[in-house]
Amino acid sequence: MNLRAKYNIPENAIITIAGTVGVGKSTMTKTLAKALGFQTSFENVDHNPYLDKFYADFERWSFHLQIYFLAERFKEQKRMFETGGGFVQDRSIYEDTGIFAKMHADKGTMTKVDFETYTSLFDAMVMTPFFPQPSVLIYLEGSLEEVISRIHERGREMEQKTPTSYWEEMHGRYENWINQFTACPVLRLNIKDYDLYKNEEQAVESIVEKISDVISAKTLV
Repeated sequence: MNLRAKYNIPENAIITIAGTVGVGKSTMTKTLAKALGFQTSFENVDHNPYLDKFYADFERWSFHLQIYFLAERFKEQKRMFETGGGFVQDRSIYEDTGIFAKMHADKGTMTKVDFETYTSLFDAMVMTPFFPQPSVLIYLEGSLEEVISRIHERGREMEQKTPTSYWEEMHGRYENWINQFTACPVLRLNIKDYDLYKNEEQAVESIVEKISDVISAKTLV
C-alpha cells in the first residue's frame, strides 16, 4: 500500500510548501510528490529574466519581478485546477503578496502605485475559478542561523552577494506572515526535526501522517 492510500490523502489534494529561502522547499516538494504519486509544481527560478537584475537593484526591478512571479504562479494555479489536483507545489502564491511585494512596498523599493497595481491584480486572480486553495500549506521553519547556513551551502551566486540584513528581514517577515495566515489549513514543520537525506523513508511517512491529520481535521469541521 502506498502512503497516499495508507493515510487517506485525497487523490485531488494540493499540498503547498512554504518558507523562506534556504529551508528546503524544493527537496520537500520532490520527496512528498514521489511518496504520494503526485505531480510537482515549481517556481521558475533558473529562467527568470529579472532575478539577477533584482538582486542588483531592488528598487528598479522589484515590481517587474513580482509581476513575473505572479503571472507564472497563476499559470500553475490554472494548470492544477485543469488537471484536477494531485500536486505538491513549491512555494505559494500567498507568499508573493503577503511577504515579498509587501516588504518592498514597506521599505520604499516598490512605489505605492506599483504596489496597489500589484495587489489589485492579485485580488482579481484569487476571485477566478482557476484558483484552487491548497488542501494544506506546509510551513518549513528554522532559526535564522540555520537558514543562512543553508543559503551559503547552496552556493547560488546572486544569493551569496545579498546582504545578511536582507535574510534577517525576510526571516522575520515570514514568521509574522505565517502567524496571521488563515487562507487554508497549515502544518508547521521545523527543519531540525526531520532529515530527508539520511532517513527519507521514516521522515516522509511521519510527515504524510501529519498531513493526513490536518486534512482530516479540516474535513470534520
